[in-house]
Amino acid sequence: MHHSFTTTRAVILAAGLGSRLRPFTDKRPKPLVWVRGTPILHNALHHLAQVGIEEATIVVGYRKEAIERSCGSRFHGIELTYAESSIFDRTGSAFSLWLARHVLQQGGDVVLLEGDVFFELSVLERVLALPGDVAAVAQFEAHMSGTGVVLSDTGRVAEFRTNQTAADLAHAPLFKTINVMRFTARTLREILVPALDRTVAAGNMRASVEQILGELVTEGSIDLRAAVCDDLRWYEIDDEQDLRRAELIFDPNLRGQLRPPAVPICPPSPLAT
Repeated sequence: MHHSFTTTRAVILAAGLGSRLRPFTDKRPKPLVWVRGTPILHNALHHLAQVGIEEATIVVGYRKEAIERSCGSRFHGIELTYAESSIFDRTGSAFSLWLARHVLQQGGDVVLLEGDVFFELSVLERVLALPGDVAAVAQFEAHMSGTGVVLSDTGRVAEFRTNQTAADLAHAPLFKTINVMRFTARTLREILVPALDRTVAAGNMRASVEQILGELVTEGSIDLRAAVCDDLRWYEIDDEQDLRRAELIFDPNLRGQLRPPAVPICPPSPLAT
């Protein structure tokens, strides 16, 4: 399924240590951990190819050679380039994105993905079906933690809230960012890249992309539309429990049964080693 608009380029942030996912990340970077036989990063690239993305830049750091070897310079017809972070162990995702700023300024819209989210094709298609700047979101559930967003009546992201847990769900209907987004060439050039430049210039090396977007949304300089994906399958994989849950969500025998119950941690099964 090819789309007719100008989104032909993607940036994937894949530099992190993935320390919470040890021992799976002792020998491989987190984006190459397998879910149901497919590395997280390969799943993303496969879907990007299906929607007509022609070029992708992967920001690498921890065990970068493994990612470059695994994906090469072409993957499913996508031309791949790499931006390398040498200080991946002490920087946040905003610094990683700043390293790819040359791509963000080339003109044309850009899809932005984090390298630890395993998702079905429809998530990406839903983001690309909406105009403007778009972020995929889904209902924030009790077993989740991390950054939540509050939506306005018009389906825009009104506010980012960091470090949310089940306890925060009582106060407002929260959504979780899926970390699949699309930004217009104008927003990238005039708003997002300057904000990244300011962040790095100020020495705020551990900032996350979500923190930057939160500030831009709060000050009204970016109009971020939400693509609600409650009915779709996705999972952000930070630790072993997330990995188990993703394996369940994407179990081909459970199709149609979204949201499996909370997963008790069992002894490690022979997943990718």
